[in-house]
Amino acid sequence: ALPRRFALEQNYPNPFNPTTTIRYALQTSAEVNVAIYDALGRQVASFSQGRQDAGTHEFLFDAARLSSGAYTYRVTAGDLTAARSMILLK
Repeated sequence: ALPRRFALEQNYPNPFNPTTTIRYALQTSAEVNVAIYDALGRQVASFSQGRQDAGTHEFLFDAARLSSGAYTYRVTAGDLTAARSMILLK
């Protein structure tokens, strides 16, 4: 069954080192972007996922070049946006 709404799940594992999976669900087909922000709100990474079909999708984030700390990940699908926090422990 297709998702009933746009949803962003908590990344796993969390805390992580150095990779984590970000899972999100799309109600309809949309252009998807994933952005990562540090604790000061600076964007440290951005990934265009292109147009994705309705359904559940996963994105593997590799933070090997980042330092330990709290980060926020934001997924934008069309005009919908959701964000969650994650912890990188090295």
